Amino acid sequence: MKAVILAAGYATRLRPLTDTWAKELLPVGGRPIIDRIVDAVATVEDVDEVHIVTNSRKASAFREWAAGRNVTVHDDGTTSNDDRLGAIGDMQFVVDAAGLDDHLLVIAGDNLFEFSLPAYVRFWRDKDHASAVAVRDVESRELARHYGIVALDDDSRVTEFVEKPIDPPSTLAAIAAYIFHREHVPLIAAYLESGKSADQPGRFVAWLQQREPVYGWVFDSTWYDIGDHEQLREADNRLRAEAGLPPRSEYTPD
Repeated sequence: MKAVILAAGYATRLRPLTDTWAKELLPVGGRPIIDRIVDAVATVEDVDEVHIVTNSRKASAFREWAAGRNVTVHDDGTTSNDDRLGAIGDMQFVVDAAGLDDHLLVIAGDNLFEFSLPAYVRFWRDKDHASAVAVRDVESRELARHYGIVALDDDSRVTEFVEKPIDPPSTLAAIAAYIFHREHVPLIAAYLESGKSADQPGRFVAWLQQREPVYGWVFDSTWYDIGDHEQLREADNRLRAEAGLPPRSEYTPD
């Protein structure tokens, strides 16, 4: 199994902070966000390679961070939000650049989570020839309108996946942590070749579940999707408290 961490976005909602910082390298609770993700991936015995895809503006910072680490940094060649490949495009970019022919554990580089990745992988393995998505019950129809929402059958198979629905089929929010069976990985290219949007990996999962089995692994531990300044400050203060550091009214990367 290969791990792919998506870190090629331009984080426009966090400007001006992200004009000089890669969002995934911002310290939260005293440590870069991506450190926590890589540490979590390291607990999965199945993973034998870690690939990080970023853009040309952030590549040098990532290569500096990666020095001495057993990770491979890929520069997707883009320089702005206007020419970005999109998360799905970046998945395919890494598959092609690294010649990957294996199961993929794909995680967005701005996801902070406390669930067990080994438990997630065990769940997926029990489902045989299938892919999987991690989901959390946000327990509110109003909140559900802001996420990609899945409906699951009694065996946890995804029966519906809708991005930011007006009328959510459930309150189970899909997070950007996916496991793609190696037989499903070539379908990323097929999806892109069909002309569909290369943004938001959930769109690929929504397309995939109509063609191949995809299962939802439900977790109930803390999860942060670092999308804006308030989410960043909230996550930072929570993890600062766990580290014995004082809270801050305003986030700074210092």
